[in-house]
Amino acid sequence: MSKRRLVITAVVVEGRTHAEVAAEYGMSRSWVTKLVARYRAEGDAAFQPRSRRPRSSPTRVPDVVNGQIVNLRERLVADGLDAGPVTIQWHLKQRHQIEVSVSTIRRKALSVRVYRRVAGGHRSRHFRRNC
Repeated sequence: MSKRRLVITAVVVEGRTHAEVAAEYGMSRSWVTKLVARYRAEGDAAFQPRSRRPRSSPTRVPDVVNGQIVNLRERLVADGLDAGPVTIQWHLKQRHQIEVSVSTIRRKALSVRVYRRVAGGHRSRHFRRNC
């Protein structure tokens, strides 16, 4: 039996208080209140876990821009030019009047495997001198 079902049964069927049930099952009183309210509104659907995915992503970069990032990277590499995120950002701003952050460009390029991650993680930020 799921923990949600146990909590809802304890409150609705057994008539125990929200605080008492919350203390026994190690959860907050507000969460118990939400579960009971969902059960009364939705019935057995309250026992199922809900998605944590946001309903919308207002700052998401459009697919068209993602395509432009990948195409621009491929074209720059084919021409033998620098094809880093800063360069791609400059080209997008100058040619297409599109402003996208460098981190967004890098994240998108990594997601479609345009860049290869360096084995061993990150580069060292410390300089060593030969003395």
